[in-house]
Amino acid sequence: MSEAFIVAAARTAGGRRGGRLAGWHPVDLAAQVLNHLVDTTQIDPALIEDVIMGCVSQVGEQSTNVARNAVLASRLPESVPGTSLDRQCGSSQQALHFAAQAVMSGSMDVVIAAGVESMTRVPMFTSSALPQKAGMGFYQSPLVNQRYNDVIFSQFMGAEMMARKYGFTREALDAYALQSHQRAKRATEAGVFEREIVPVAVRDEHGHPTDVMHTQDEGIRRDATLESIASVKLLQEGGLISAANASQICDGASGVMVVNERGLRQLGLKPLARIHHMSVLGHDPVIMLEAPLPATERALKKSGLSIHDIDLYEVNEAFAPVPLAWLKALDADPDRLNVHGGAIALGHPLGASGTKLMATLVHALHQQGKRYGLQTMCEGGGMANVTLIERL
Repeated sequence: MSEAFIVAAARTAGGRRGGRLAGWHPVDLAAQVLNHLVDTTQIDPALIEDVIMGCVSQVGEQSTNVARNAVLASRLPESVPGTSLDRQCGSSQQALHFAAQAVMSGSMDVVIAAGVESMTRVPMFTSSALPQKAGMGFYQSPLVNQRYNDVIFSQFMGAEMMARKYGFTREALDAYALQSHQRAKRATEAGVFEREIVPVAVRDEHGHPTDVMHTQDEGIRRDATLESIASVKLLQEGGLISAANASQICDGASGVMVVNERGLRQLGLKPLARIHHMSVLGHDPVIMLEAPLPATERALKKSGLSIHDIDLYEVNEAFAPVPLAWLKALDADPDRLNVHGGAIALGHPLGASGTKLMATLVHALHQQGKRYGLQTMCEGGGMANVTLIERL
Protein backbone atom coordinates (compact mmCIF):
# COMPACT_ATOMS: atom_id res chain seq x y z
CA MET A 1 0.00 0.00 0.00
CA SER A 2 1.19 3.53 -0.80
CA GLU A 3 1.87 6.13 1.84
CA ALA A 4 0.16 9.51 2.21
CA PHE A 5 2.13 12.77 2.26
CA ILE A 6 1.12 16.33 3.04
CA VAL A 7 2.62 18.73 0.49
CA ALA A 8 0.79 21.93 1.46
CA ALA A 9 -1.24 23.08 4.46
CA ALA A 10 -2.91 26.45 5.00
CA ARG A 11 -5.69 28.27 6.80
CA THR A 12 -7.27 31.67 6.97
CA ALA A 13 -6.70 33.66 10.13
CA GLY A 14 -9.67 33.25 12.44
CA GLY A 15 -12.43 35.84 12.32
CA ARG A 16 -14.55 36.74 15.32
CA ARG A 17 -18.34 36.57 15.11
CA GLY A 18 -19.40 39.61 13.11
CA GLY A 19 -15.72 40.40 12.53
CA ARG A 20 -13.31 40.63 9.64
CA LEU A 21 -14.51 37.53 7.79
CA ALA A 22 -18.23 38.18 8.28
CA GLY A 23 -18.54 39.72 4.80
CA TRP A 24 -17.35 36.53 3.11
CA HIS A 25 -19.80 33.95 1.80
CA PRO A 26 -18.35 30.69 3.22
CA VAL A 27 -18.19 29.12 -0.25
CA ASP A 28 -16.02 31.97 -1.52
CA LEU A 29 -13.88 31.90 1.62
CA ALA A 30 -13.18 28.19 1.18
CA ALA A 31 -12.31 28.85 -2.46
CA GLN A 32 -9.48 31.16 -1.37
CA VAL A 33 -7.83 28.28 0.49
CA LEU A 34 -8.18 25.98 -2.53
CA ASN A 35 -6.57 28.62 -4.73
CA HIS A 36 -3.76 29.11 -2.22
CA LEU A 37 -2.92 25.41 -2.09
CA VAL A 38 -2.62 25.34 -5.88
CA ASP A 39 -0.52 28.53 -5.89
CA THR A 40 1.76 27.16 -3.17
CA THR A 41 2.44 23.88 -4.97
CA GLN A 42 2.25 25.38 -8.49
CA ILE A 43 0.60 22.22 -9.77
CA ASP A 44 -1.84 21.89 -12.63
CA PRO A 45 -5.18 22.14 -10.77
CA ALA A 46 -6.71 19.67 -13.21
CA LEU A 47 -4.60 16.97 -11.51
CA ILE A 48 -6.60 17.32 -8.27
CA GLU A 49 -8.89 14.30 -8.19
CA ASP A 50 -11.22 15.28 -5.36
CA VAL A 51 -11.91 17.93 -2.74
CA ILE A 52 -13.26 16.53 0.54
CA MET A 53 -14.51 19.32 2.79
CA GLY A 54 -15.70 19.27 6.37
CA CYS A 55 -18.56 21.52 7.43
CA VAL A 56 -20.85 21.12 10.45
CA SER A 57 -23.78 23.45 9.75
CA GLN A 58 -24.67 22.35 6.23
CA VAL A 59 -27.64 24.65 5.76
CA GLY A 60 -28.22 27.96 4.01
CA GLU A 61 -24.98 29.31 2.57
CA GLN A 62 -23.21 26.09 3.55
CA SER A 63 -25.82 23.73 2.07
CA THR A 64 -26.07 21.75 -1.16
CA ASN A 65 -22.52 20.34 -1.07
CA VAL A 66 -20.37 23.25 0.05
CA ALA A 67 -17.26 21.44 -1.22
CA ARG A 68 -18.43 21.34 -4.84
CA ASN A 69 -19.59 24.94 -4.62
CA ALA A 70 -16.18 25.98 -3.28
CA VAL A 71 -14.54 24.28 -6.28
CA LEU A 72 -16.87 26.19 -8.61
CA ALA A 73 -16.01 29.45 -6.84
CA SER A 74 -12.26 28.75 -7.11
CA ARG A 75 -9.83 28.64 -10.02
CA LEU A 76 -10.01 24.84 -10.09
CA PRO A 77 -11.52 23.42 -13.29
CA GLU A 78 -15.04 22.02 -13.35
CA SER A 79 -13.54 18.55 -13.73
CA VAL A 80 -12.52 18.58 -10.04
CA PRO A 81 -15.34 17.06 -7.94
CA GLY A 82 -16.09 17.83 -4.31
CA THR A 83 -17.94 16.23 -1.44
CA SER A 84 -18.89 17.47 2.02
CA LEU A 85 -18.90 15.61 5.31
CA ASP A 86 -19.95 16.12 8.89
CA ARG A 87 -18.16 14.46 11.78
CA GLN A 88 -19.00 17.45 13.92
CA CYS A 89 -15.90 19.29 15.17
CA GLY A 90 -13.65 16.65 13.61
CA SER A 91 -15.16 17.07 10.13
CA SER A 92 -12.07 18.31 8.29
CA GLN A 93 -9.77 16.03 10.29
CA GLN A 94 -11.93 13.20 8.96
CA ALA A 95 -11.68 14.79 5.50
CA LEU A 96 -7.91 14.44 5.85
CA HIS A 97 -8.30 10.79 6.82
CA PHE A 98 -10.51 10.09 3.81
CA ALA A 99 -8.09 11.91 1.52
CA ALA A 100 -5.16 9.94 2.90
CA GLN A 101 -7.03 6.66 2.53
CA ALA A 102 -7.82 7.52 -1.09
CA VAL A 103 -4.19 8.12 -2.04
CA MET A 104 -2.92 5.21 0.04
CA SER A 105 -5.27 2.88 -1.80
CA GLY A 106 -3.93 4.12 -5.12
CA SER A 107 -7.38 4.98 -6.42
CA MET A 108 -6.34 8.65 -6.41
CA ASP A 109 -2.98 10.41 -6.36
CA VAL A 110 -3.82 14.03 -5.43
CA VAL A 111 -6.64 15.02 -3.07
CA ILE A 112 -7.41 18.18 -1.11
CA ALA A 113 -8.87 17.82 2.38
CA ALA A 114 -10.42 21.04 3.61
CA GLY A 115 -12.96 22.61 5.94
CA VAL A 116 -15.05 25.74 6.23
CA GLU A 117 -17.43 27.30 8.73
CA SER A 118 -18.91 30.77 8.91
CA MET A 119 -20.35 30.82 12.39
CA THR A 120 -21.40 34.42 11.82
CA ARG A 121 -23.52 33.74 8.74
CA VAL A 122 -24.64 30.20 9.65
CA PRO A 123 -24.84 30.16 13.46
CA MET A 124 -24.12 27.04 15.47
CA PHE A 125 -27.08 24.64 15.80
CA THR A 126 -28.87 26.17 12.79
CA SER A 127 -29.00 22.83 10.99
CA SER A 128 -30.99 21.24 13.84
CA ALA A 129 -32.84 24.24 15.29
CA LEU A 130 -34.38 25.54 12.06
CA PRO A 131 -36.04 22.25 11.03
CA GLN A 132 -37.26 21.73 14.59
CA LYS A 133 -38.89 25.16 14.60
CA ALA A 134 -40.46 24.36 11.23
CA GLY A 135 -42.09 21.24 12.68
CA MET A 136 -39.71 18.80 10.99
CA GLY A 137 -38.61 17.10 14.19
CA PHE A 138 -35.34 16.70 16.08
CA TYR A 139 -32.33 14.50 15.42
CA GLN A 140 -32.63 12.50 18.66
CA SER A 141 -34.94 9.62 17.77
CA PRO A 142 -37.18 7.60 20.12
CA LEU A 143 -34.68 4.71 20.19
CA VAL A 144 -31.78 7.06 20.96
CA ASN A 145 -33.83 8.65 23.74
CA GLN A 146 -34.74 5.23 25.09
CA ARG A 147 -31.08 4.18 25.18
CA TYR A 148 -29.91 7.38 26.89
CA ASN A 149 -32.90 8.05 29.17
CA ASP A 150 -34.11 11.14 27.31
CA VAL A 151 -30.90 13.08 27.95
CA ILE A 152 -30.49 16.05 25.63
CA PHE A 153 -26.91 15.79 24.42
CA SER A 154 -25.05 18.99 25.27
CA GLN A 155 -21.41 19.91 24.81
CA PHE A 156 -21.78 22.50 27.57
CA MET A 157 -22.98 19.91 30.07
CA GLY A 158 -20.24 17.59 28.83
CA ALA A 159 -17.63 20.23 29.60
CA GLU A 160 -19.00 20.65 33.13
CA MET A 161 -18.94 16.88 33.59
CA MET A 162 -15.33 16.70 32.36
CA ALA A 163 -14.20 19.45 34.69
CA ARG A 164 -15.75 17.77 37.72
CA LYS A 165 -14.69 14.23 36.79
CA TYR A 166 -11.03 15.24 36.54
CA GLY A 167 -11.10 17.56 39.53
CA PHE A 168 -10.42 20.92 37.90
CA THR A 169 -11.26 24.17 39.62
CA ARG A 170 -12.51 27.33 37.92
CA GLU A 171 -9.12 28.87 38.67
CA ALA A 172 -7.27 26.06 36.86
CA LEU A 173 -9.52 26.36 33.81
CA ASP A 174 -9.09 30.12 33.69
CA ALA A 175 -5.32 29.82 34.07
CA TYR A 176 -5.24 27.47 31.10
CA ALA A 177 -7.34 29.92 29.07
CA LEU A 178 -4.91 32.73 29.88
CA GLN A 179 -2.00 30.56 28.74
CA SER A 180 -3.74 29.99 25.41
CA HIS A 181 -4.02 33.73 24.79
CA GLN A 182 -0.44 34.37 25.91
CA ARG A 183 0.97 31.65 23.65
CA ALA A 184 -1.10 32.82 20.68
CA LYS A 185 0.01 36.42 21.27
CA ARG A 186 3.68 35.44 21.36
CA ALA A 187 3.35 33.29 18.26
CA THR A 188 1.61 36.06 16.34
CA GLU A 189 4.14 38.70 17.34
CA ALA A 190 6.99 36.36 16.34
CA GLY A 191 5.44 35.77 12.90
CA VAL A 192 5.03 32.04 13.57
CA PHE A 193 1.70 31.80 11.74
CA GLU A 194 2.73 33.67 8.60
CA ARG A 195 3.60 30.55 6.58
CA GLU A 196 0.25 28.92 7.24
CA ILE A 197 -2.14 31.86 6.91
CA VAL A 198 -3.89 32.69 3.64
CA PRO A 199 -4.29 36.50 3.47
CA VAL A 200 -7.79 37.56 2.41
CA ALA A 201 -9.28 41.00 1.93
CA VAL A 202 -11.79 42.16 4.52
CA ARG A 203 -15.20 42.54 2.87
CA ASP A 204 -17.80 45.12 3.85
CA GLU A 205 -21.40 44.37 4.81
CA HIS A 206 -22.32 44.19 1.12
CA GLY A 207 -19.60 41.64 0.37
CA HIS A 208 -17.38 44.08 -1.49
CA PRO A 209 -13.61 43.77 -0.90
CA THR A 210 -11.83 46.56 0.96
CA ASP A 211 -8.16 47.55 1.01
CA VAL A 212 -7.71 45.94 4.45
CA MET A 213 -6.16 42.47 4.55
CA HIS A 214 -7.03 39.91 7.22
CA THR A 215 -3.77 38.24 8.20
CA GLN A 216 -3.91 37.75 11.96
CA ASP A 217 -6.26 35.77 14.20
CA GLU A 218 -8.85 38.20 15.46
CA GLY A 219 -9.82 36.49 18.70
CA ILE A 220 -6.54 36.78 20.63
CA ARG A 221 -7.01 38.90 23.73
CA ARG A 222 -3.56 40.40 24.04
CA ASP A 223 -4.39 42.19 27.29
CA ALA A 224 -6.06 39.21 28.97
CA THR A 225 -5.40 38.67 32.68
CA LEU A 226 -6.57 36.10 35.18
CA GLU A 227 -8.80 38.78 36.65
CA SER A 228 -10.45 39.63 33.33
CA ILE A 229 -11.01 35.97 32.48
CA ALA A 230 -12.39 35.25 35.96
CA SER A 231 -14.84 38.13 35.62
CA VAL A 232 -16.69 36.46 32.72
CA LYS A 233 -20.08 35.09 33.73
CA LEU A 234 -20.40 31.32 34.10
CA LEU A 235 -22.60 29.52 31.57
CA GLN A 236 -24.67 28.06 34.40
CA GLU A 237 -25.06 28.98 38.04
CA GLY A 238 -22.63 27.04 40.23
CA GLY A 239 -20.74 25.78 37.18
CA LEU A 240 -17.10 25.97 36.13
CA ILE A 241 -17.34 26.78 32.42
CA SER A 242 -17.51 30.31 31.04
CA ALA A 243 -17.17 31.75 27.56
CA ALA A 244 -13.63 32.77 28.54
CA ASN A 245 -12.39 29.21 29.19
CA ALA A 246 -14.15 27.79 26.13
CA SER A 247 -13.36 28.03 22.43
CA GLN A 248 -14.37 31.16 20.57
CA ILE A 249 -17.04 31.26 17.88
CA CYS A 250 -15.06 31.75 14.71
CA ASP A 251 -15.26 32.12 10.94
CA GLY A 252 -12.58 30.40 8.88
CA ALA A 253 -11.45 27.96 6.23
CA SER A 254 -8.48 25.63 5.93
CA GLY A 255 -7.03 22.93 3.72
CA VAL A 256 -4.32 20.33 3.21
CA MET A 257 -3.11 18.81 -0.07
CA VAL A 258 -2.42 15.07 0.20
CA VAL A 259 -0.57 12.92 -2.34
CA ASN A 260 1.00 9.46 -2.60
CA GLU A 261 4.44 8.50 -3.95
CA ARG A 262 3.14 8.51 -7.52
CA GLY A 263 1.73 11.98 -6.93
CA LEU A 264 5.05 13.19 -5.57
CA ARG A 265 6.87 11.95 -8.66
CA GLN A 266 4.25 13.30 -11.02
CA LEU A 267 4.15 16.73 -9.42
CA GLY A 268 7.82 17.02 -8.48
CA LEU A 269 6.93 18.14 -4.98
CA LYS A 270 8.79 17.82 -1.69
CA PRO A 271 6.59 16.50 1.14
CA LEU A 272 6.16 18.42 4.37
CA ALA A 273 5.04 15.39 6.37
CA ARG A 274 4.04 11.76 6.16
CA ILE A 275 0.82 10.54 7.73
CA HIS A 276 1.98 7.93 10.22
CA HIS A 277 -1.36 6.87 11.73
CA MET A 278 -5.04 7.81 11.61
CA SER A 279 -7.99 6.45 13.53
CA VAL A 280 -11.35 7.41 14.99
CA LEU A 281 -13.18 6.16 18.09
CA GLY A 282 -16.70 6.41 19.45
CA HIS A 283 -17.30 7.01 23.18
CA ASP A 284 -19.98 8.14 25.65
CA PRO A 285 -22.17 10.77 23.91
CA VAL A 286 -23.41 12.19 27.22
CA ILE A 287 -20.08 13.35 28.62
CA MET A 288 -19.31 13.66 24.89
CA LEU A 289 -15.92 15.41 25.10
CA GLU A 290 -13.88 12.64 26.73
CA ALA A 291 -13.29 10.57 23.59
CA PRO A 292 -9.83 12.04 22.75
CA LEU A 293 -8.39 10.32 25.84
CA PRO A 294 -9.11 6.65 24.98
CA ALA A 295 -8.77 7.45 21.28
CA THR A 296 -5.21 8.69 21.80
CA GLU A 297 -4.31 5.71 23.98
CA ARG A 298 -5.54 3.34 21.29
CA ALA A 299 -3.82 5.28 18.49
CA LEU A 300 -0.47 5.20 20.28
CA LYS A 301 -0.80 1.46 20.88
CA LYS A 302 -1.65 0.79 17.24
CA SER A 303 1.15 3.02 15.98
CA GLY A 304 3.82 1.53 18.22
CA LEU A 305 4.69 4.92 19.69
CA SER A 306 4.50 6.22 23.25
CA ILE A 307 3.29 9.68 24.23
CA HIS A 308 6.92 10.54 24.99
CA ASP A 309 7.86 9.88 21.36
CA ILE A 310 5.53 12.66 20.22
CA ASP A 311 7.18 16.08 20.00
CA LEU A 312 4.12 18.32 19.61
CA TYR A 313 0.43 17.82 20.35
CA GLU A 314 -2.58 19.72 19.00
CA VAL A 315 -5.59 18.91 21.19
CA ASN A 316 -8.52 21.12 20.28
CA GLU A 317 -9.45 23.55 23.03
CA ALA A 318 -13.21 23.18 22.69
CA PHE A 319 -13.32 23.75 26.45
CA ALA A 320 -10.36 24.03 28.83
CA PRO A 321 -11.17 20.74 30.65
CA VAL A 322 -10.57 18.75 27.45
CA PRO A 323 -6.84 19.39 26.91
CA LEU A 324 -6.25 19.46 30.67
CA ALA A 325 -7.90 16.05 31.15
CA TRP A 326 -6.01 14.74 28.10
CA LEU A 327 -2.71 15.83 29.65
CA LYS A 328 -3.61 14.21 32.95
CA ALA A 329 -4.80 10.91 31.47
CA LEU A 330 -1.89 10.54 29.04
CA ASP A 331 0.79 11.80 31.45
CA ALA A 332 1.81 14.10 28.60
CA ASP A 333 4.19 17.05 28.64
CA PRO A 334 2.28 20.37 28.92
CA ASP A 335 5.16 22.18 27.20
CA ARG A 336 4.42 20.22 24.00
CA LEU A 337 0.67 20.91 23.99
CA ASN A 338 -0.83 23.63 21.78
CA VAL A 339 2.46 25.48 21.86
CA HIS A 340 1.12 28.41 19.84
CA GLY A 341 -2.18 28.64 21.67
CA GLY A 342 -5.44 26.97 20.74
CA ALA A 343 -9.12 27.52 20.05
CA ILE A 344 -9.68 29.46 23.28
CA ALA A 345 -7.56 32.23 21.77
CA LEU A 346 -7.54 31.45 18.05
CA GLY A 347 -11.14 30.33 17.59
CA HIS A 348 -12.87 27.09 16.67
CA PRO A 349 -14.50 27.33 13.22
CA LEU A 350 -16.15 23.92 13.69
CA GLY A 351 -15.85 22.11 10.35
CA ALA A 352 -12.63 23.96 9.48
CA SER A 353 -10.80 23.19 12.72
CA GLY A 354 -9.40 19.78 11.72
CA THR A 355 -7.26 20.92 8.81
CA LYS A 356 -6.69 24.24 10.60
CA LEU A 357 -4.95 22.43 13.46
CA MET A 358 -3.08 20.24 10.99
CA ALA A 359 -1.74 23.30 9.17
CA THR A 360 -0.48 24.69 12.48
CA LEU A 361 1.01 21.34 13.53
CA VAL A 362 2.85 20.71 10.25
CA HIS A 363 4.42 24.16 10.21
CA ALA A 364 5.28 24.07 13.92
CA LEU A 365 7.17 20.79 13.46
CA HIS A 366 9.23 22.40 10.69
CA GLN A 367 9.85 25.59 12.64
CA GLN A 368 11.08 23.66 15.66
CA GLY A 369 12.87 20.87 13.79
CA LYS A 370 10.76 18.22 15.54
CA ARG A 371 9.78 14.80 14.19
CA TYR A 372 6.38 13.54 15.36
CA GLY A 373 3.13 15.43 15.84
CA LEU A 374 -0.26 14.30 17.16
CA GLN A 375 -3.65 15.90 16.55
CA THR A 376 -6.96 15.03 18.19
CA MET A 377 -10.23 16.69 19.06
CA CYS A 378 -13.50 15.96 20.78
CA GLU A 379 -16.57 15.71 18.57
CA GLY A 380 -20.33 15.89 18.99
CA GLY A 381 -21.88 12.49 19.60
CA GLY A 382 -18.88 11.37 21.67
CA MET A 383 -16.20 10.70 19.05
CA ALA A 384 -12.57 11.61 18.42
CA ASN A 385 -10.20 11.43 15.49
CA VAL A 386 -6.46 10.98 16.05
CA THR A 387 -3.82 11.74 13.43
CA LEU A 388 -0.08 11.13 13.85
CA ILE A 389 2.31 12.72 11.38
CA GLU A 390 6.05 12.63 10.82
CA ARG A 391 7.87 15.72 9.57
CA LEU A 392 9.93 15.15 6.44
